[in-house]
Amino acid sequence: MDHIQNNTQKLKFDLLFVKRFLKLFTFMFPSFLSLPTLLCIFLLLLSMLEQFIIYKLGLIPSQYYEILGNKDAVSFKSITIRALLIIVTEAFISSTLRYTVSMLHIQWREHLTLTLHKEYFKDVLYYYVNMFCRDIDNPDQRIAEDLNNMCDTFSQIFAPIILAPFIIVYYVYQTIVISGYIGPLVVFGFFIVFSFINRFIMSRVVYNVYKKEKLEGDFRFKHMQIRVNSEPMAFYQSGSTECLKSNNILFDLLRSQYRVAQKNYLLNFFVKMSDYIGVILNYIILAIPIFAGLYNDLSAAELSSVISKNAFIIIYLINNFTRLIDLSVNAATTAGLAHRVGLLFETLLQLKNSEKPLITTYANSTERRFINDCSFRRSSLLEDSFSCSNVAFKVQNVSYSIPRSNVMLCKNLTFQLQIGTNVLLTGESGCGKSSLLRVISGLWPHASGTISCPHFLGSDGIMFLPQKPYLTNGSLLQQIIYPEYENTFIYDSITTERIFHYLDRVQLNDLVSCVGRLDAKVEWNWYNELSPGQQQRLCFVRLFYHKPKFAVLDESTNQISPESEEIMYSMCKEFGITVLSVGHRQSLTKYHQMLLHIEGDGNWTMKPITNSS
Repeated sequence: MDHIQNNTQKLKFDLLFVKRFLKLFTFMFPSFLSLPTLLCIFLLLLSMLEQFIIYKLGLIPSQYYEILGNKDAVSFKSITIRALLIIVTEAFISSTLRYTVSMLHIQWREHLTLTLHKEYFKDVLYYYVNMFCRDIDNPDQRIAEDLNNMCDTFSQIFAPIILAPFIIVYYVYQTIVISGYIGPLVVFGFFIVFSFINRFIMSRVVYNVYKKEKLEGDFRFKHMQIRVNSEPMAFYQSGSTECLKSNNILFDLLRSQYRVAQKNYLLNFFVKMSDYIGVILNYIILAIPIFAGLYNDLSAAELSSVISKNAFIIIYLINNFTRLIDLSVNAATTAGLAHRVGLLFETLLQLKNSEKPLITTYANSTERRFINDCSFRRSSLLEDSFSCSNVAFKVQNVSYSIPRSNVMLCKNLTFQLQIGTNVLLTGESGCGKSSLLRVISGLWPHASGTISCPHFLGSDGIMFLPQKPYLTNGSLLQQIIYPEYENTFIYDSITTERIFHYLDRVQLNDLVSCVGRLDAKVEWNWYNELSPGQQQRLCFVRLFYHKPKFAVLDESTNQISPESEEIMYSMCKEFGITVLSVGHRQSLTKYHQMLLHIEGDGNWTMKPITNSS
C-alpha cells in the first residue's frame, strides 16, 4: 500500500497526464479515416451547427419583446412558427449529438481495449503484471471499468473543449460591439480568478479519484475471492472473520469516497458560485452602454428588444467561460482514470522491452540466458529447428530462487527430460518444486546455468497441467480443446468419436448427458459444477486430445483415486506422452523411471527408481 501511495501521490492534472493521454490518443484514433476520427469530425460539425441554432434561438425572445411591445399580431404568428421550427431542429440536433457521443464512447472503448488486450495477452505479460508489478493494482478493473469510464467522461467533454475557444472569440467580438473592451476584460478577469482556484482544487481531486478507484477494485476483488472460495469458507465457518475483513476494506473505500466528496464539494462550490456570479456580471456589463446613454433614442419596446438581445450575447459569453469551469469536474475524473489506464500501458510496454536475450545456438539445442538490469528479470523458452529432438529440455548447472529473493531454492541442478523416461519430482512443501517448473517454462528467471529447449512450449511439444486445474468459460468442447479456440475447431466424426472415447475412459461421459452436446453453450461456472477430481480428469482429457510429446504434471492426480490415477498414466504411456510429474504419493513411483528429489536447502538428488514397471 505504501509503495503504491508513493507512486500515485504525484498524480495530478499536469504534464504527466498530458503525456499519458496523448499516448492513449494514438490508440483512440488509429487512422485519419477510422470510425472514431470520422465520428469526431461529425460531432464537431454538428456541435457548430447547434451553436448557430442556439444563437438563432437566443434572439427569439428579443424579437418577441419588440413584437409584443408594438402589438403586431401578424409578426407574432410568423415568429412563433419560426421559433417552433428552430426548437424542433435544436431538439433533433441535441439528441443526435448525444447519440454520436455515445457511439464515440463505444468506439474509443473498443479501440483502447483491443489495443490493451493485444499487449496484455502478448507472451505472458498478464502473468507478470498480476504477479510482480506492485504498482499496478487491480489490472482487471483498469481494463474493464476505468478505461470505460475514461472514454465516457472524455466523449462528453471532447467537443465542448475544442469548440469553446472559437465560440468565445465570436461572442467576445459581439460583447465589444455592445459594451466596448471593458465588458470582455471583466469576463476574462472573472474566468482567470475562478480557473486558478479550480486548477488548484482539481489537482487534489485527481489523486483522490485515482486512490478511490484502486480501493473500489480491492473491494470488488475481495467479494470475487469470497464467491470463488465460498465452499472452503463454509467448511471453516469463517463468515464472521471474512465479514470483518470485508468491512475493513469497505471502510477504507468509504473513507476515500468521503475524501473525494469533500474535494468535489469545494470544487462544486466554486463552480456554482462562478455560474451565479456570471449572471450578475451579465447585467453589470449590460448596464455600461445603458447608463452611458447609448440607447436613449429608443422606444420602450425597442429598448426591451435590445436589452434582451444583448443580454443573451453577454450571458452566453459568460456561460461559455463558466462551462469551461464546469468541465473541470469531468476533466479531473478523466485525468485520474487516464493515469490508471496510461500507467498500465506504460508497464506493459516496459515489460515487453525489458528483456535482453543473449542466445547461443548449439547443434541440437538453443541455450538461453537473459541479462537484464531491471529489478525483475524474465526469461522465456526459445525453440530451434530441431523440434524432432528426443529431449524435451536440458537443465545444466541451474541455480534458482524466488524472484527478488537471495535465498537459493536449488543450486547447480542438472537433469533432462527425454522421450521414454518419466521423471518424478519430489520434495517437501515449499522446497521449490513448482518454482522449478516456472523456471523451466520461462515464467521465472534463474540465477545461473542454462536451460536448453528444442521443443515448443504448448500442446505441440511440452504441455503443462498446472497444480490448479484451469477451466475457461464456454462449452465442454472448449474445455477439452483449450488452449485452442472453439471457433477454429473443425468437426469431424473421427475427432468427435475420439473425444467421447477419452471422456468414457476417464469416467466423465456423464458430462455429455448433462450438457446435451459437446459444443452446447452453458451459463454456469465449471468450477462450481465439477468436483476437484472431475476437474483434474477433464484436464487429462485435454492432454489426451492434444497428445503432446511431453507433459509436465504438477500434482495433477492428487484429487483422484489411485485407480483413476493408474488409468491416467496408462493412457499417457499408450499415447507415447513422456511425463515429468510433481507429487507426493508413493503410488506414483511405478509410473516413472527416474526420481529427482529437491532437498530444500539448495541440494538435490537424482536416481533411478528400481521398482518401476
